[in-house]
Amino acid sequence: MREIRSVGVVGAGVMGAGIAQVAAEAGFEVVLFDPLDGATARARQRIAGFLERKVAKGQMPSEDAGAALDRIGEVTTLESLADADLVVEAVPENLELKRDLFRDLDRCVADDRILATNTSSLSVARIAAATEHPERVIGLHFFNPVPLMALVELIPGPMTAPAVVETTDAFARRLGKTPVVAADLPGFIVNRVQRALYLEAFRIFEEGLAGVTAIDDAMRQIGFRLGPFELADVVGTDVNLAAGEAIFAGFHEDPRYRPAQVQHRVVDAGRLGRKSGAGYYDYAADGSRGEPWAALTGVPAGSPSLPPIDPPQIEARVLATIVNEAASAVADRVAAPEAIDTAMKLASNWPEGPLAWGERIGLSSVVSTLDGLNAVVPDGRYRVAPLLRALADAGQSFFGR
Repeated sequence: MREIRSVGVVGAGVMGAGIAQVAAEAGFEVVLFDPLDGATARARQRIAGFLERKVAKGQMPSEDAGAALDRIGEVTTLESLADADLVVEAVPENLELKRDLFRDLDRCVADDRILATNTSSLSVARIAAATEHPERVIGLHFFNPVPLMALVELIPGPMTAPAVVETTDAFARRLGKTPVVAADLPGFIVNRVQRALYLEAFRIFEEGLAGVTAIDDAMRQIGFRLGPFELADVVGTDVNLAAGEAIFAGFHEDPRYRPAQVQHRVVDAGRLGRKSGAGYYDYAADGSRGEPWAALTGVPAGSPSLPPIDPPQIEARVLATIVNEAASAVADRVAAPEAIDTAMKLASNWPEGPLAWGERIGLSSVVSTLDGLNAVVPDGRYRVAPLLRALADAGQSFFGR
């Protein structure tokens, strides 16, 4: 493959602007395209603001900031990306939209250049299949906010050439990121494993066993920077639901991945998280978090209620499902155990990787928790991954020690 010197970015939203910024800061020439009038200009202004703040904080000399901004050009047609060595799309998470875009990019971008999708959960194979040259298509999944997040997931499709993986890995490292290679399975590493955090929290809430604040408080007490409801508000409740639905569909509606009703309730009410000023929580004009949405508190009159559970019980349930999902990902060869733990610590700021955490808790204890839950709700959502049970029974480690 050609050495990457120039980068095209399609989509000038928050994610696209972030990718353009880190590429320009790393010395690459960047061309930014968005079909929406004024979108690239707004993105460039946003980038200028971020660079100015870095200068003010002493994180970057002013001349370097100016040079980085000068390396970002705005274009008005896809054809203007023809000579970019690598083109990254950062358009909305819609499979047909991405397939149409890649079909057009394949037509207008030189054949020896790399086409990368920033999809967080869609099939790279299905996106690449829209092109005549699927061997040059790869998943390059950045995390938001791009300038601050260290991880990048590299997702080769079944036809992706090894040289494309190597070249893209080197590119990610030049950006100062830590790349991990993940298999092209729904959710890849981070969105798949993190789905367990959200869904078990939502189940506990829907069972009436703990409120939104109590669940978030419990998870923060064991080292999570944000509780699952707080995190969903930061990500965007609509984005979180869309990712969950894509993973649910990708796993053929396996009950383990079924989105919760509370997710639909919040999104249907137009409460999209911090970006809209309201999600699972209400937010003040300055962005500070208020109380949970009133519709999510209290038990409707006449409804049966179960005794509440305490923080250690909340923590045990959520951690057990996280460890189980990570074990399932290892068994599916999504990535090596070390890569999964690294990914979750870097992308989600977890205090420990889920597999190492499970071993510290005790794999037998994790299995016991899951078996107890499965006895009450035997629909498959709590079935123990065979690899996890085998290691627990044998007293062995995911890491071969």
